Amino acid sequence: MFLIVALRLSGKRELAQLNPFDLVVLLTLSNTVQNAIIGEDTSVIGGLIGAATLLLINYLVVRLVYQNQQLEKVVEGEPTVLIENGKIVQDRLEKELITRLDLESAAHKQGFDTLDEVDKATLEPDGVISFTKKEPPLELMRHKELLEKLERIERELSTLRAAQQNKG
Repeated sequence: MFLIVALRLSGKRELAQLNPFDLVVLLTLSNTVQNAIIGEDTSVIGGLIGAATLLLINYLVVRLVYQNQQLEKVVEGEPTVLIENGKIVQDRLEKELITRLDLESAAHKQGFDTLDEVDKATLEPDGVISFTKKEPPLELMRHKELLEKLERIERELSTLRAAQQNKG
C-alpha cells in the first residue's frame, strides 16, 4: 500500500516517462521491498525506510535534472534523427538497432501510409519515434488550389445554366 501511495505522490511523470535512472530506481525499489518481505530483515519498517529513501533520492535527482540542462542530457539522452529531409539515415538506424520494418510500423501507428510521406523521424530519449509529414511543394499546392477553384466555378456555371434553362 505504501508503494502505491508513494509512487502516486511522486507524480505522473514518473509513471509515464521512464528514463534509465527511473528504471534503476524502480528495480532497486522492488529489491529493497522484496528483501524486507522475504529477506533476513523482515521488518516492515526497514522496507518502508529503504523505499522512502530511494523515492526521496529519486525525487531530488529529478528536481536537479529538471533545473540543469547539461545533466538532463546525460540522464535523459538526446533525440536521434532517423529520417531527415525524407531520406532514411541508415547508420543511425543501425546504431539504434531499428529495422526499416520497425520504422514503418511506428509510422503506420501515427497515421502514415508509407515512409515516403515522412519528412523527418526522430527517436526521442523516451523511446518514442515522432514523425513530421512532408509538406508538398508550393507549386503542387498552388496547382491543387487552382483545380479546386476551377471545379467550384464549373459547378456554379452548371447551376446557373440549369436555372436559365428552367426559366426559358
